[in-house]
This record gives sequence, structure tokens and C-alpha cells, in this order.
Amino acid sequence: MALFSYFKAEPTEYIFAYSNGRVLRQGAGRSFWYWGPSTTIARVPLSTVDTPFIFNETTSNFQAVTVQGQITYRVIEPQTISQLLNFTIDPRTHTYRSEDPARLNQRIVNIVQMHTRNLLQQLSLEDALRSSELLARNVFERLSAEQALTQMGIACVSLFYTTLKASPEMTKALEAEHREALQQRADQAIYSRRAEAVEQERKIKQNELATSVALEQSRKELVNLKGENARQEAEFEAEATRVRLNPYRELQPQQLLALAFRQFADNSHKIGNLTITSEILEQLLKG
Repeated sequence: MALFSYFKAEPTEYIFAYSNGRVLRQGAGRSFWYWGPSTTIARVPLSTVDTPFIFNETTSNFQAVTVQGQITYRVIEPQTISQLLNFTIDPRTHTYRSEDPARLNQRIVNIVQMHTRNLLQQLSLEDALRSSELLARNVFERLSAEQALTQMGIACVSLFYTTLKASPEMTKALEAEHREALQQRADQAIYSRRAEAVEQERKIKQNELATSVALEQSRKELVNLKGENARQEAEFEAEATRVRLNPYRELQPQQLLALAFRQFADNSHKIGNLTITSEILEQLLKG
């Protein structure tokens, strides 16, 4: 082992250099020479850490659900967490000497599972499956105020559930139930459309019948009106003829015949042939 060595950290790493139980150097992204035989270096990551998780829980109606998601956190007080967990590293390889950094992820996941369980036990299976986003938001609010995380100097950055599902058997049962409900809604829609079509057809036929009745009524009124007009016209024509012939009622037949011959003479240009028999002349002479 070299007596003097050089150490260089990344900007997202907070470094503690200990010697004889005292902190000689500390800070983010530090670079320094150190005395190898008596120096211990601890590295606390300051960047955000994404930790996936998956666990099984039970809803208020005793149905199993599988919860899968990811929590993102970061260390905001490296001095605090360095006193609770061992973050010492091998200066040459920068690998941790203990399992504490890896166990930190499981501790945080356990806290997430605890709050998730408390909220799921207040929800039915159907409500839980429909409200994964709301559930994640409520759990995140609890994590933000979680004393265990505050005491470790850790802040939760985000939390989301990628999967929240029931057991395969229950999933099939729920799918069948909802499929049947959707089928009933589809059938009801078909029946409603058919009923609406029948109602529209009835209205159309009723309108056609009303139109036919109105047409026949109009036709009846028209026929009556035409008959009345024809009757009145005939009466007027008869009265006019009577008035025209009334002066001739006092004339003798010979006079009427003479008037007729006069009419013949006035319209001679319209008459082709006219035959006057001896009986006609005899009647004229007698007159």
C-alpha cells in the first residue's frame, strides 16, 4: 500500500476523510492527497437514486393486489446519514466496504410499502384499481412528511406506480363483469334505436294519414264547391234565358215565325241551303 495517495471525487459525491476518528476533510467533489495507513474515506452520493419495487398487498375487501413502481430519492443531509450508515469505500476502487448503501434502498421501499398498505386497506379492489394515480399521490405526500426519512437526511423526489393489478382469477372475473355490463349497454342502445325507429315510423305513418285525411277533406270541399258553383251557374243561366224569352211570350206564332225568317235573313251568309216548305208559307199567309 502506498503511503501517500491521491483521491478525486465526482461533483455528485460528498466525501468524508477520517483520521483517528476525526473528520479531516469533507465536501462535494473534493480532491486531495491523504496518508494511506490512517485515513478512511466515506462517499455519500448526492445525485437522485431511482429504486424500483414490487410487493403484494390486500384491499379492504380482502383481495390481493400486486403493486409495482419506482421511488426516486436523494440525500440532502450527508452528515446525518453518514452517522447512521456505513458509506466507507476502498479509495482505489471506489467500491463500498459494507452492504449499508444497498440496504438503504430496501429501507425506503419498506416505508413506501407501509404507507401503501395503510391506504389500500381503506379501498375496495375496484376503487384501488381505478385510483392508482391518486394512491401514489397520497403515498408521496405521506413520504414527504415521513419522520424516518427526515431523520436519515433523505428527501423523496417522486413516486409512481407502473402496475397495480389484481390476481389473474379476479382480473378475469372483473373483465367478465364489465364485459357483460358493456354488452347490456350495447343491447340497450340497440333496443333504444329500434324503439326510436318504430316511433319515428309511427309518426311518419300518422303524418301521412293526417295528410291523406286533409287532402280528402280538401277534395270533398272542392267537389262541393264545384257542384254548388255549377248549380248556381245553371240557375243563373235558366233565369237569364227566361228573361230573354219573356218578351216573346206575348207574340203570335206567325210573328215568331216572321222573326225567325228575319234572323235567317240576317245570317244568310252563314246558311248554305234553306228549304221553305208549303206548310211554312201557309202559316205565314194565314197570319
